[in-house]
Amino acid sequence: MPDLFAYTDGACSGNPGPGGWGVLLRAKNGDEIVKERELSGGASDTTNNRMELMAAITALETLERPSTITVVTDSKYVMDGITKWIHGWKAKNWTKKGLKNVELWQRLDAAQARHKVTWEWVKGHAGHPENERADELARAGMAPFKG
Repeated sequence: MPDLFAYTDGACSGNPGPGGWGVLLRAKNGDEIVKERELSGGASDTTNNRMELMAAITALETLERPSTITVVTDSKYVMDGITKWIHGWKAKNWTKKGLKNVELWQRLDAAQARHKVTWEWVKGHAGHPENERADELARAGMAPFKG
């Protein structure tokens, strides 16, 4: 069975402002790429954090059946939120003062519940080819919303 990866990224021109998200889904058998799919989208008035979340959400919601997947993000916000902070938010019934993007965190939580997810962080804009491609997709997703 191939290993499944989702490389995700978000981008924003201004914060808030027009933004986009990108996902590179890749199935690999060892070093061989078996299948690849690219996704992108955006919004006219959003934030970078919302776009980072949308990339991860879309990656997981796109999978048609429960899967074992590694989600690779360059967002500490997404990485720490989904692996550390979310437990406290859920324990407090999502009522933490100042918590932003609650509906997206809940959507990400539901999306990941269907799968066996490993979260991995990579430094952004550091020459990581798949992360660079996800960034290109995010910028393409943003393009229709830029004035």
